[in-house]
Amino acid sequence: MPEEKAGRTGFRVLATVSFCHLLNDMLQSSIPAAYPIFKTTYHLDFGQIGAITLTLYFTASLLQPLVGMYTDRSPLPYSLATGMCFTLTGLLLLSVAPSYPFVLLAVACVGMGSAVFHPESSRVARMASGGRHGFAQSFFQVGGNAGSAAGPLLAAFVILPLGQYSIAWFSVAAVAAVLLLLRVGRWYAGRRTTTGHAGRHGSTLPRRRVAVAMAILVALVFSKYFYMASLSSFYTFFLIEKFHVPVRTAQLYLFLFLGAVAVGTFAGGPIGDRIGRKYVIWGSILGVLPFTLLMPYANEFWTAALTVIIGLVLSSAFSAIVVYAQELMPGRVGAVAGIFFGIAFGIGGIGAALLGEVADRQGIEFVYRVCSFLPAIGLLTAFLPDIEAGSTVAQARSIDAQRESIEVAAMVAGSQEDE
Repeated sequence: MPEEKAGRTGFRVLATVSFCHLLNDMLQSSIPAAYPIFKTTYHLDFGQIGAITLTLYFTASLLQPLVGMYTDRSPLPYSLATGMCFTLTGLLLLSVAPSYPFVLLAVACVGMGSAVFHPESSRVARMASGGRHGFAQSFFQVGGNAGSAAGPLLAAFVILPLGQYSIAWFSVAAVAAVLLLLRVGRWYAGRRTTTGHAGRHGSTLPRRRVAVAMAILVALVFSKYFYMASLSSFYTFFLIEKFHVPVRTAQLYLFLFLGAVAVGTFAGGPIGDRIGRKYVIWGSILGVLPFTLLMPYANEFWTAALTVIIGLVLSSAFSAIVVYAQELMPGRVGAVAGIFFGIAFGIGGIGAALLGEVADRQGIEFVYRVCSFLPAIGLLTAFLPDIEAGSTVAQARSIDAQRESIEVAAMVAGSQEDE
């Protein structure tokens, strides 16, 4: 049946962009995981370490919304492969960086690659979703989280033993991603007339209420990613300083946390499809507060256990937030994805820089005591409108899903005729 073929084709495309997201974020996360090497090689303090993260994420955060807004009007199917080429260039430069400013230049290239990759790949995931937008967004994002979790393993077993030059070996993964994304771009190019149509049955709220809801979502993303910045950038140093564990052990603990983030991300979208995204946002942001409050005072075992729980719970929010925002602003898939991925990157970078300065002055443990209160911002979820309540929206979502399945079936049939 054409519908079955369309479903298989959609899932293959979704799996491909998710795998490329894995490769992209794996390569990107190898940079923070290699911070101990950079700190020793270039004689850096925590503030300079934070500046590396700021450069990486701030570059991405500035460009992502612009890319998303532009491609809502003028789709760029092959920009996915182009973005990965920027990442490839940054890795090669980073492997031979002769000085700290050169490191900043290299990570800026990697940030540019992410800025181009994320909005359009998020759009492709939605195109291939068949109306299951939460599932598709989670499936796409879990690839990135799995890649982020693999970064510390690469650092522990490749970069740390072999040195900074070994970063160049990761270019093989970047080249593989470029080749896969060229095929996705070809699929996208034949279907770009339907790009951005998904989700037209969205919110009919007044603009002011939409603006307030978007501001609340931004605040929630702030609380999530500012706290995540404290873990992704300084968790290894916290473990080394407080518990005197070896660097490799600290990297493995970081891997456990990032692995939990990947699992939580995958769960958030499908649960939001079933019970409503607002409930997922509630449980994710505010529900993690007791664990973040306990973590700075725990012993080594319970610190590791609590960070796994924090990773599982806190990470489930982002997919729900992105899809909820896309339903608030129907027809602006790329812009919304670019805004929230950009904010996430920007807050992560700014948070790392600020927290690095605080750690230099007050100590690493002080950072985690202060950051433990951030999830309390989740109380703002109470002010989000219930856009998913009522049969009208449920019916609209059902119609939307059926229409997208028909569109994908027609596109696949058209491509077979062309062949």
